[in-house]
Amino acid sequence: MYLEVEEAAVALDLRGMTGLPETIAALEPALGAALDAMRSLEAGAIANPDEGRRVGHYWLRAPELAPDAESREAIVQAQDAVRRFAAGLDARFRDVLHIGIGGSALGPQLVTAALAGLDAPRRIHYLDNTDPHGFHDTLAGLDLAGTLVVVVSKSGGTVETRNGLQAARAAFDAAGVPFASHAVAVTGEGSALDREAVEGGWLARFPMWDWVGGRTSVTSAVGLLPMALLGVDTEAFLAGAAAMDRAGRAGTPATNPAALLAAAWHHATGGLAHRAMVVLPYRDRLELLSRYLQQLVMESLGKARDLDGHLVHQGLTVYGNKGATDQHAYVQQLREGPDDCFVTFVDVLDPGPGDLEVEPGTTAADTLSGFLAGTRRALGEAGRLNLTLTLDRLDPRTLGAVVALYERATGIYAALVGVNAYHQPGVEAGKRAAAALVSLQGRLLDHLRGGAGGTAAELAGVLGADPPDVFHILRHLAATGRATATGRGLDRRFSAR
Repeated sequence: MYLEVEEAAVALDLRGMTGLPETIAALEPALGAALDAMRSLEAGAIANPDEGRRVGHYWLRAPELAPDAESREAIVQAQDAVRRFAAGLDARFRDVLHIGIGGSALGPQLVTAALAGLDAPRRIHYLDNTDPHGFHDTLAGLDLAGTLVVVVSKSGGTVETRNGLQAARAAFDAAGVPFASHAVAVTGEGSALDREAVEGGWLARFPMWDWVGGRTSVTSAVGLLPMALLGVDTEAFLAGAAAMDRAGRAGTPATNPAALLAAAWHHATGGLAHRAMVVLPYRDRLELLSRYLQQLVMESLGKARDLDGHLVHQGLTVYGNKGATDQHAYVQQLREGPDDCFVTFVDVLDPGPGDLEVEPGTTAADTLSGFLAGTRRALGEAGRLNLTLTLDRLDPRTLGAVVALYERATGIYAALVGVNAYHQPGVEAGKRAAAALVSLQGRLLDHLRGGAGGTAAELAGVLGADPPDVFHILRHLAATGRATATGRGLDRRFSAR
C-alpha cells in the first residue's frame, strides 16, 4: 500500500507491513467510528472528561474550525503577535534562552534542529531539565546582555521550569543585566507566570490555552515563537500541518494517511502493544524526531484503563535515533533478535547542501539512500514489519505535515484501542510523588537538625516513610553537604552537618 499526499509533499509506503490490507478490511467499521470521533473532537466535543476540557490543537492551523468566535480570534491574534514580535525584536538579541520541559521544550527543540539554518539571525539554547550542571553550562556560555529569555509553562507552576527561571534570573542579577526587559512568557492567562510577567513588566506575553496540551503545542506560540525568532516561515509550517489535516479527514482509510498509519500500528501491535515502534530518520536534522514522538505517542497511548474503566495497560513504545548511524547499533537485533519491533524509516528526497561525489558516479546522498533501502530490504527478507515516510524535502511545510500526521494518527489509534489520548494521570501521579518526596526531605532535615541521626531504616520508622525513599534522600543530602554519613551500604548512619 502506498499513498502520496501531494499537497503536503509527503508519501507513506506501507508495502513492508505484510498482511496490512486484510487488517484494514477487518478494522473498517472501527476506523469509521474513529474518524467520526475525530470529527467530534474538531467540532469542540469534550475530549477529557477528567478536566471537562476540549482538544483544539487542530484549530491552530485552521482557526475557522474553532467552535466559537472568541477562540478563532484568539488564535489569529496570537499568530500575528508572534510574527510582529520576532520581526520587530531588537537586533542586539543574538541568543535566545528557552526555558520549558516536556512538550514545552521537545517541540521547539525539534523545529530548531530541523529548520534552523546557519544564516539564522539567532541561536536558541534550552533549559529543559532541573539539572544544576546543565544550568551552569548553558548560562555560562551566554552573553546575557544580548540574550532573550522565553519561559514556557501553561500553568505557570511547573517546578522544573520554575527552577530554570530562577537560575536564569540569578545569572542576570549577578551580571547586572535587567531581567524583565529580556523576558518573555508563554503561559495561560492569569497563571502565576502570567501574573509575574505583568507585575514585573516583562517584554512580552503570549497565550497558552487549556484546550492545547503540551505534547500537541508545537503549532501554538510554544513552537511558532522559536521558529519566528530563527527566521523560519511559520505560515508555511502551519500550512503544511493544515494540508495534512485535510488529508486526514478523508472518509475512506485507503486515501487517509493518518488512518492508514494508525491501522499499520494496530496491525503491528495487534492492538495490544505487542511490538514497539523504532523511528529511523535518515537525516541528521531529524535526529530529535524520535524523542518528540516518544512523548506524543507514549504519553497519549500509555494508559492503564480503557474508556470503559477496564484494566488494559495499553501503549506503544517508541524509540530510535537516526540512520545510517544506528545501522551500526541495533539493526542487528531488529533483524535477528526477538520480533518485538517494527521500523518506521523516514526518508528525505532532496539531498540539501553539501552533497558531493564520494566516488565516481556516487554521492554521499546516494550512499545514505542506499543504506535506507538496503536496511529495509534486509528487514523485509527476515519477515520484519516496516514502513517508510518520505518527504520531498525538509522544510517548514513538510515538517508541519509530519507533526500533523502523527498527532492525528495517535488520536485515531487511541480511538481504535479505546483509550483517552488526551489525559495523563501517570504523569500527574509522578509529579505528586516528587512533591511528596521533596516534602519528606524537609522533614528529614528538620529531624536531623534536631540532633537525632540514624540509619535510613531507623529514620524511616520514626517518620513513617518508605526506607528506600529515605535512603535516597539522605544520600542526596550527604552529597550536597547538608548531612554527614558514616559507614557503608544500607547500614551507614546519617546525621546533620
